[in-house]
Amino acid sequence: MSGLAMGSSELLHHLLIDRAIKIAIVAAALGVVALGMAAIWRWAGRSRSRREGNRNA
Repeated sequence: MSGLAMGSSELLHHLLIDRAIKIAIVAAALGVVALGMAAIWRWAGRSRSRREGNRNA
């Protein structure tokens, strides 16, 4: 392999690894956001009467 072909191969490998790392970071961040939204939805989505068992209904 010539020097130019070897250099482009290394560059391509570096770019693919970089892209994979970025995709993993974004996927992890989306998972954290989804878990946070679910927790907030459960915590804030309940009205007071539902928590008390609908005594006033």
